[in-house]
Amino acid sequence: MPVAELVERARAGEARAVARLISLVEDRSPALREVSAALTPHTGSAHIVGITGSPGVGKSTSTSALVNALRAQGKRVGVLAVDPSSPFSGGALLGDRVRMQDHATDDGVYIRSMASRGHLGGLSASAPQALRVLDAAGCDVVLVETVGVGQSEVEIAGLADTTLVLLAPGMGDGIQAAKAGILEIGDLFVVNKADRDGAEATRRELRSVIAMTDRADGAWKPPIILTVATKGEGVDEVAEQIAAHRTHLGESGELRRRRLARLRREIEALALTEVQSRFAGLSGDARLDTLAEQVLSGETDPFAAADTLVEHV
Repeated sequence: MPVAELVERARAGEARAVARLISLVEDRSPALREVSAALTPHTGSAHIVGITGSPGVGKSTSTSALVNALRAQGKRVGVLAVDPSSPFSGGALLGDRVRMQDHATDDGVYIRSMASRGHLGGLSASAPQALRVLDAAGCDVVLVETVGVGQSEVEIAGLADTTLVLLAPGMGDGIQAAKAGILEIGDLFVVNKADRDGAEATRRELRSVIAMTDRADGAWKPPIILTVATKGEGVDEVAEQIAAHRTHLGESGELRRRRLARLRREIEALALTEVQSRFAGLSGDARLDTLAEQVLSGETDPFAAADTLVEHV
């Protein structure tokens, strides 16, 4: 099917067309440039919400409960669930769609699992383009559920308009969050499984640590919300705070700043990928062998040789 027709069908809400476009993105199809060009004019309306946290805090259950709350507000919702990759097939290992069957028959919800394929940061390298598909397909909110971050894996903050950090009592998450740098990226903090002992203690611990972080005057103050996702308790408040943060981003100009920064990173990554592919094409080039010989003999140095090579790319 021509790309233009796929895009029109996706914009009309046809799930198969959306699935096909995301598959083209994941497989890095030769038609990817055409897909991106066709989608981009129809993007920019969706609110991207990143959901992250350590494994076991209930990300999938919380995501499903949040979908219910957003649908009750009449929102069209997309879910991009990034799973660990199978070491054998390279595909998504856990299959979050299996854990969100409550929404399987809802035409207002589109759920897609994507394999991380070894990409660090809890995301997939194809995630930005997949989000573009869901945005163009008319989703009001797109929830991005990461693999589960550890220390230094905070890439979701660069992809989302609003970053929601999930924690659970009794896991030492308050201190771990401070060590991992997650306190700096979180716009909302949710202590899930709040029916367990220690939920209030975790909230107090978080509040005291967040109070010590430097924030500019007038900056958003991240709320800390207690939830029991399995029962839907506290989830409506989470949805309300997400909407409040979206309003704050728009009024402060922060939304535009975040999206420009996100696009700069995406353009840079695409440019580097293109340059790397061109360098790969030079692996058997005689010029590279000649330059290596010159460095070995002392006629030139590696930096000068690299400059010479770049001139030919």
